[in-house]
Amino acid sequence: MRNKAFDTKILAKGAILTAIVIVLQYLGQFIRFGPFSVSLVLIPIVIGAAMCGKGISSWLGLVFGIVVILTGDAAPFLAVNPFGTFVTVIAKGVLAGFAAAVVYQAIVKHNRFVAVLAAAIVCPIVNTGVFLIASRVFFFDLINEWANGMGMDAIKYMFVGLVGLNFVAELAVNVILSPAVVKVIDILQGRLAKR
Repeated sequence: MRNKAFDTKILAKGAILTAIVIVLQYLGQFIRFGPFSVSLVLIPIVIGAAMCGKGISSWLGLVFGIVVILTGDAAPFLAVNPFGTFVTVIAKGVLAGFAAAVVYQAIVKHNRFVAVLAAAIVCPIVNTGVFLIASRVFFFDLINEWANGMGMDAIKYMFVGLVGLNFVAELAVNVILSPAVVKVIDILQGRLAKR
């Protein structure tokens, strides 16, 4: 019976975080650094990694990817290569969630704060890293065209034009907010447990 209660709590947290991912991705469309919106949804993915584990954080990454496609945030790539766009967007979300949970679980036995902080760093690195790799594989001709229009080398454009400020903003927001939100949740759960 105890495992069922535990599973129900995890699923409830996952459902709440899923709703937050959807709302933040829709709202995040309006916060841009460069050509793409900042992925505020990485925060609930990190929280999911810390509070619920690999399954929920990977699920949250999947939801993130689906919402990116539905909101049109991937439209420039979708027009060029629908399959590549789908693979890229889904893979970067799922792998970012999974990696954040793996890193968190590896470190949490030593220090919970450091574990959340490490997950908050790894999540945007994996998200952006998968995007860069997939961009090279699926969209290099398009990126080369964009880079030529800016008078840049395609690889330099990928790092500076596509992900530069966007990545720095995502990383900073994640590093600041994810550990803070997890700490607040821990405090609130502690207070609720006392009642």
